[in-house]
Amino acid sequence: MDQSTQYGQMDFNLPHDIVKLPSGGVFYKPKKESLKVGYLTANDENLLASPNILNDGLIYNLLKNKIYEPGFDVNQLLDVDVQAILIFLRNTSFGSEYDYKLKDPRTDLYFDATIIVEQIKIKDAEILPDENGFFNFLLPKTKKNVKLKLLNLGDERELDKMKDLYPENMVAPIVTKRLEKSIISVEGDNNREVISKFITQIPISDSKDLRKFLKKCEPTLDLVKDVIAPSGERVAVNVTFGAEFFRPFFGI
Repeated sequence: MDQSTQYGQMDFNLPHDIVKLPSGGVFYKPKKESLKVGYLTANDENLLASPNILNDGLIYNLLKNKIYEPGFDVNQLLDVDVQAILIFLRNTSFGSEYDYKLKDPRTDLYFDATIIVEQIKIKDAEILPDENGFFNFLLPKTKKNVKLKLLNLGDERELDKMKDLYPENMVAPIVTKRLEKSIISVEGDNNREVISKFITQIPISDSKDLRKFLKKCEPTLDLVKDVIAPSGERVAVNVTFGAEFFRPFFGI
């Protein structure tokens, strides 16, 4: 069977649960506030056992396997919804406790700490999209109106592949390519060549302001947690979704 086949969509009667999407699904076609997501099985360990769980597109294949929605393209998922689904998969298969070994900043001694993953909160977006899931922004310097979209899983995968095409001694044009994917029209013109040329000419200040604006548009999860070390010092922990997140499945 082709690796891209969405296994989960072959049998909608497989055991599953409903995962509420932090984005509210307003950016998707069709719009969905929640998705049916299957539980991890022994067969999924073949994907989870890889040490390069994010780098080899394994998360993408895991999502395709576990999302039980007819006709839903996982490429359109926003990062915050991907994270919510991964948290669900981890919680329902291993539990919500995420163990860390951290260094006490006062004594330099290591200590054990636990974060309860299911307690991670949603940080709502500051700016809401229009009925089509887009945003309008007036660039402060050039005074041009641009229509924007949030990047999704498919966009991020394309950007990652582009990075791999460039030799180590060359800098991939990720900043401009991200802008090209984010901007869907300039002054109402959606011609891709016009947009690409415009992006190469906008001042850095406009580019920075545009990226700051988009950050306000995207719902996120509060992934920074404070832990109190034995000395009483506060240690900030970033919850990440790499191999460590699924380490319990490796039997380590």
